[in-house]
Amino acid sequence: MAEEDTHAEKFKEKANNYFKERDYENAIKYYTEALELNPSSAIYFSNRSLAYLRTECYGYALADATKCLEIDQNYIKGYYRRATSNMALGKFKAALKDYETVVRVRPNDKDAKMKYQECNKIVKRKAFERAIASDEIKRSVVDSLDIENMMIEDQYTGPKLEEGKVTMRFMKEMMECFKDQKKLHRKCAYQILIQVKELLSKLPSLIEITLKETEKITICGDTHGQFYDLLNIFELNGLPSETNPYLFNGDFVDRGSFSLEVILTLFGFKLLLPDSFYLLRGNHETDNMNQMYGFEGEVKAKYTAQMFTLFSEVFQWLPLAQCINGKVLVGNPDL
Repeated sequence: MAEEDTHAEKFKEKANNYFKERDYENAIKYYTEALELNPSSAIYFSNRSLAYLRTECYGYALADATKCLEIDQNYIKGYYRRATSNMALGKFKAALKDYETVVRVRPNDKDAKMKYQECNKIVKRKAFERAIASDEIKRSVVDSLDIENMMIEDQYTGPKLEEGKVTMRFMKEMMECFKDQKKLHRKCAYQILIQVKELLSKLPSLIEITLKETEKITICGDTHGQFYDLLNIFELNGLPSETNPYLFNGDFVDRGSFSLEVILTLFGFKLLLPDSFYLLRGNHETDNMNQMYGFEGEVKAKYTAQMFTLFSEVFQWLPLAQCINGKVLVGNPDL
């Protein structure tokens, strides 16, 4: 083995160890070092592709998987990585083709078979949706809801909007309700969604705000359904208010088990403090991600499929970026 190849293998092993520790950034760093010494290794490209998948850098993951297969078209992991990347990017037909290759070569691979079946269902469903689509303007879920006549049962003891409006008292009661792992009544949830949709639909894609030198804003990253972490943020930093503004930079849902609780809390504060509480869209505020990472299933389990469709509509109105004092640009890097 050439000296450069030996050094490349050492970098690969170092990267593998970081990967096992879930330190994907360093894993990517050392796979890159290995590739600089040996750019003809399909294994190195495949490994780095997987590390990129773990960090949700799907474009980079796709590029590495494609390069892997250019070097060795028989390296089956390359097809698996490329399929996974394409599926995450919503390119389901391309993903299905590669999953078919993997299943054909490895018919006993349960995970590959499951991914193939899942992808195949999505491809068929989308084909069906296209077939029945008409030229009519798509109606909003809101048009089919009769909120006024939606009854709140006598046995329900949870929080209710006050005269149809979100108040700080309601927010505190709702967070306490969620903390005890109780459900908000569906009427209240729908009221929040309908009102926040109306509010967000009037906003531009880029929000610009100006802060005085004495003012501050707290910027928070991915919450991903971690409701108790959200509560801890508010406990440490104070509840949102006109003098304590917040900006949440997308990826509110998926992965965690309490995505509904997180997003309803965030939407509630947006209604309460429209000019002091800001929400930006992340790559997990999309149908594809919600199908793959759990939010769709959570909403259907706790409420209804109809409510998930409304969430999907609302997410489409979220702003994409925010500029602070004309100097600081905030946006989700995965969009």
